[in-house]
Amino acid sequence: MALTLDNRSRNKESSLTQALRQIQQLNSKIQELEQQHQDYVQKQQNLITAIAEICVSPIQEIQALRILICRGEAACRQYLRSVLVKQRKNS
Repeated sequence: MALTLDNRSRNKESSLTQALRQIQQLNSKIQELEQQHQDYVQKQQNLITAIAEICVSPIQEIQALRILICRGEAACRQYLRSVLVKQRKNS
């Protein structure tokens, strides 16, 4: 009888230990995702600042923001580079 209770106690402890380990893993993953999100937000803010600095007309700014929203960061950066190249050619 005592052996059965001891085994049940160990099983409960083992289950609790596993649950605790899983919670810790999930918390680590949440922290990792939060950091990735913060990095993403910072990149987007930097890119929006670059759009405001590079684009000389509201139409260019709107186009850059559309590209950012629809096609992503890389396409927007490419558009901004093309705007800079055109500005240098016109100067």
